[in-house]
Amino acid sequence: MNMTKELYRIIMYIIMGGFTTLVNIIIYWITDEKLHLDYRVATTLAWIASVLFAYVVNKRYVFESKTSSRRDTLVEMASFFGFRLLSFFMDLTAMIILVSGINMNGTLAKILANIVVLIANYIFSKLFIFKNSTDTAE
Repeated sequence: MNMTKELYRIIMYIIMGGFTTLVNIIIYWITDEKLHLDYRVATTLAWIASVLFAYVVNKRYVFESKTSSRRDTLVEMASFFGFRLLSFFMDLTAMIILVSGINMNGTLAKILANIVVLIANYIFSKLFIFKNSTDTAE
């Protein structure tokens, strides 16, 4: 893969990751601040919404992944959700430490946790999930 394609992919990941992070933070804020759900429940609901959004935009706009069959799509999707489940536990652990452990505001804690998760998710996506995307065409 050439550096131009890699730079494009990183820029698109940052942009789409920003949108995904916004989905995560907004859903968290609504469920925590407006619906007064427990921050752990709010974190879980925000994760579900953001992962669904992230799969679509990462597949289409960042890694431009093309799957040739329904089976390949399901395998890719299972891998994506599996690695995102790992990052969910990273997110939830950070939230418990920051909110319960040091009494940080939940929304601020969510923003900080998302920075770590964003980096981890790019690495997971690039190395394990969308590894058979358009890289071979260059």
